[in-house]
Amino acid sequence: MESKPSASEPVMADYDSGTCSIARTAQILGDRWSVLVVRDLFNGVRRFDALQQHLGVARDVLTKRLALLVDEGLVAKRPYRPEGERARHEYVLTPAGRDLRTVMVALMDWGDTHRPGQDGPPMSLRHRDCGAEIHAHLTCAAGHEIDSTTRAELVALPGARLAG
Repeated sequence: MESKPSASEPVMADYDSGTCSIARTAQILGDRWSVLVVRDLFNGVRRFDALQQHLGVARDVLTKRLALLVDEGLVAKRPYRPEGERARHEYVLTPAGRDLRTVMVALMDWGDTHRPGQDGPPMSLRHRDCGAEIHAHLTCAAGHEIDSTTRAELVALPGARLAG
């Protein structure tokens, strides 16, 4: 994101930031509780009461976050009925929700590096088949590794629109 446009080219600040994919995603995941609900769903916590207890979140806040995640297609409600009790719902990630795995692992990697806590990172995500740690990393479409020092540029696509 370091290229300099010619005088005739619009710069990124000239584009409507509302069309940004990050901005649209932040509308869904842009608060702590939504991210933590998704984390818990990845970790197998699926029932409302279990989510509420594990997160320590107010019931009304959890209700709103789950409704948003369902409305946005990241989570699906699935009915279940404990014997002798009324029907209830559990919450499961949809394919779109499961596609957030890389994002969640990247957040975990960043936190482990920059906010590890006094005793270090609390968990390690491991590949069940071989036991190796799992980490997020970037590659370009040609397979080159991308790190924090790699030069990159934003290129406007048809979905971009100039502000104004």
